[in-house]
Amino acid sequence: MTPETVLTIGQQALETTVLLAAPLLAVGLVVGVIVGLLQAATQINELTLSFVPKLLVMVAALVFGGPWMLQTLMDYTERLFHSIPQLIG
Repeated sequence: MTPETVLTIGQQALETTVLLAAPLLAVGLVVGVIVGLLQAATQINELTLSFVPKLLVMVAALVFGGPWMLQTLMDYTERLFHSIPQLIG
């Protein structure tokens, strides 16, 4: 296995990781900013007020985006397993 092959596999793994994590992080960021603005406007500084909406929205994002995320991860894993003979030989 050449160093270029290892770098290619690592790059594909990082791309898949970013692709899977980005939607959840983006949803959490948007909800966090909105809740933060509401807390600043109303001067309510309750910790659970910022935690619970983020948790609920991220669970909803997982419910709606979970099948796509699972399919993306399965596709990457299948490509990796199918390329093992070429990588070894």
